[in-house]
Amino acid sequence: MQANPETPCEFGDDFLDDLPYDPEVLMFDRLLEVDRDRSLVRCRMVTSLPLPLTSSQRAHPVRHPQHVAGGLIVHATGSLGFVHAYYVLGLRHRDGWIGYGTHIHKASFRRLIAPGEEVEGTCQAVRLGLGERRHFIRYRLELQRDGERCYQGEQSALWTRVDAPG
Repeated sequence: MQANPETPCEFGDDFLDDLPYDPEVLMFDRLLEVDRDRSLVRCRMVTSLPLPLTSSQRAHPVRHPQHVAGGLIVHATGSLGFVHAYYVLGLRHRDGWIGYGTHIHKASFRRLIAPGEEVEGTCQAVRLGLGERRHFIRYRLELQRDGERCYQGEQSALWTRVDAPG
């Protein structure tokens, strides 16, 4: 497994080229920490507009303030799982590895995230079932702003290695 980059840093082209989605929907722009011993990654979340769903909100300062949509937060947790798989486990999409979320065990939205706020996302594997071609991983995920928890959850994903035909 290759050495991790010195953090904090922007994501490199190798990582961005390996994403199963276009980099514009990654939801993170900086890798802040990689700790293989603790099976943990930490990243800076992009919350500036325009954001899908969030930019379409009919905001009201009291009844419905503009905020990062919950659906984007769930998408962001999947992106954190990919960052974890890439930097902690060394899984590469280009080598046939792909992960899919299977369960959201817990999802607690603690406070709204306003567009433009600086948010840190943390993903830690709390249970690893590693096989030769299949990995089942349970993650603990958290989003924080200034040390205050905005989101906390636990999710599971199945990572499989698929050989390309022919």
